[in-house]
Amino acid sequence: MEYFLLILGLLLMIVGIIGSLLPALPGPPISWVGILMLYLCQGMETNYWLLGITLVIAVVIGILDYVIPAQGTKYFGGSKYGIWGTNIGLVVGLFFPPFGFLIGPFLGALIGELIYNSNEGKRAFKAATGSFLGFLAGTFIKFLVSLLFLGVFFVVVWQNRAVWF
Repeated sequence: MEYFLLILGLLLMIVGIIGSLLPALPGPPISWVGILMLYLCQGMETNYWLLGITLVIAVVIGILDYVIPAQGTKYFGGSKYGIWGTNIGLVVGLFFPPFGFLIGPFLGALIGELIYNSNEGKRAFKAATGSFLGFLAGTFIKFLVSLLFLGVFFVVVWQNRAVWF
C-alpha cells in the first residue's frame, strides 16, 4: 500500500506541474494532494505544519490564478469589460487547443474593451496586452510553486526513505 501511495503521490506531482501550464487543471492544489498522499503512507509521521503551509500556498495561488490576469488588464488601463473579457476568453480558449488558452484571454480582453469603447482601439490593445502579461505571470507562479512542491516531495521521501527501502 505504501508503494501505491508513493507512486500515486508522484503521479499527482507530475499532473500538478502539467496543470500549472494548462489553465484547465489547478496545478498547485493537485501537487499538494500529491504531498498529502505521501503522508498517508504507514510509517510516515505527519508534519501538520508542512501540510498546512503548503495547503495555504496552494489555495492562495489557486485564487491568484484567476485574479492576476484581471489585475493585469486593470493595471494597463482596462475596464470591467476587459476584465470580464479576460475571464470569458480564458474559459473559451480552453476549447481551442493547443494555443487557445494563450490567445483567449488576450482576445477576450480586446473584445471586451472594444465593446466598452470601440473608438479607442489603442487603449483596448494595451489592456489586452496587460491581460496576456498577467496570464503569463500567473502561469509562471503556478509552475514555480508546483516545482517547489515537487522538491518538497522528494525531500520528504528522502528523509523517510526507511519507510520504502
